[in-house]
Amino acid sequence: MSTPHIEAEPGAFAELVLLPGDPLRAEHIATNYLSDVVRVNTVRNMYGFTGTYKGQPVSVMGSGMGMPSLLIYTTELVQQYGVKRVVRVGTCGSVSNKLGVGDLFLANAAGTDSNVNRIRFQGYDLGACASFELLYRVYHHALKNAIPVQVGSVFSTDIFYTADASLLETLQRFNFLGIEMESAALYALAMQEGFEALTVLTASDHLLHDESVSAEVRKNAPERTVRLVLDSLLFD
Repeated sequence: MSTPHIEAEPGAFAELVLLPGDPLRAEHIATNYLSDVVRVNTVRNMYGFTGTYKGQPVSVMGSGMGMPSLLIYTTELVQQYGVKRVVRVGTCGSVSNKLGVGDLFLANAAGTDSNVNRIRFQGYDLGACASFELLYRVYHHALKNAIPVQVGSVFSTDIFYTADASLLETLQRFNFLGIEMESAALYALAMQEGFEALTVLTASDHLLHDESVSAEVRKNAPERTVRLVLDSLLFD
């Protein structure tokens, strides 16, 4: 039962899938955090892996950059492979003094400049939000284990190099914490299809202060994120 973009056999994916954007980051997560790992997808070099974490099955797969790419893979994972929980793990730019470089960020809701959700929601504005149970479990695991996290809204943009100089000011005025390119579409799809979704990010850049982490730190950013997500969703 392959799809146009996934070559895996039926049952190849666990019910919980971590979804970083970069397929090499997916490979890094699978190699460093999972046991008994099997690579289940290589189509277009969008690597997918399934293994175990402390004995529990979990999958990880790249989504590519941007909402259209993420929607392709997530739709096929949910509709064809029975995936029940999708957690985007990645990085974002901070647009708030509340979110420092290197801080962890749970996105409870997502705004966007994209038209994808209006197309999906027949022209209306959709309140794209995370699944409460996933957000609750990850947040309370972080509190219980003294792991600092921020919770707030993220902005998902279609344009990485935007010419809109007023955007940052607008996001600050509405108390957004971060900006990235995927979460609004993920949350909308989850609301439509009935699966659970959450975005957990590390702030890799601060757009107000022109700060950023190194490429090596960015590559290894999933360290705390992955353990936080897996420990909270598989064992708490």
